Amino acid sequence: MLHCMTSEPEQQLGVGTQDAFQRLWTPHRMAYIQGENKPTGPGSGDGCPFCSIPAKSDEDGLVVRRGEQVYAVLNLYPYTGGHLMTVPYRHVADYTELTAGETAELGELTKQAMTALRTASGAHGFNIGMNQGSVAGAGIAAHLHQHIVPRWGGDTNFMPVVGHTRVLPQLLADTRKMLSEAWPTS
Repeated sequence: MLHCMTSEPEQQLGVGTQDAFQRLWTPHRMAYIQGENKPTGPGSGDGCPFCSIPAKSDEDGLVVRRGEQVYAVLNLYPYTGGHLMTVPYRHVADYTELTAGETAELGELTKQAMTALRTASGAHGFNIGMNQGSVAGAGIAAHLHQHIVPRWGGDTNFMPVVGHTRVLPQLLADTRKMLSEAWPTS
């Protein structure tokens, strides 16, 4: 629990040298930092998580909605609670490689994701986009995916800036269930 600066800090065991700082442990981030679940190469058979997710149950894969050519999935390493991605089933790296049908369904699922996030969590706005290529920041450049990041007024605070930590108020499984139930019917 975070305390006001004027209160006595809670002693936390296992932090090393005691100081006035509280620690918010985020051990799940170490998997991301160490590259766990990253593909070993550019092919669909090189451990691409976006190719393996559709074979899992919705709960195990964190899939919120399945379309015919594109699916919506929670980001395993989210920027904010409810951070979704729309992903074509087909293993393509570049937006220009999508078929007209894939492009249309990607757009439609993005619209539906925004509606579900507004309904379920009252999102005030969104950051939506794709990082095309590793030099542009794509964590998994070989399989196109579009980020849908919900935002709320005042949701930026000192934690990401000073603590390099994102505070997520809900478990991913609970977020997946909530958004799945709020997803609009077509």
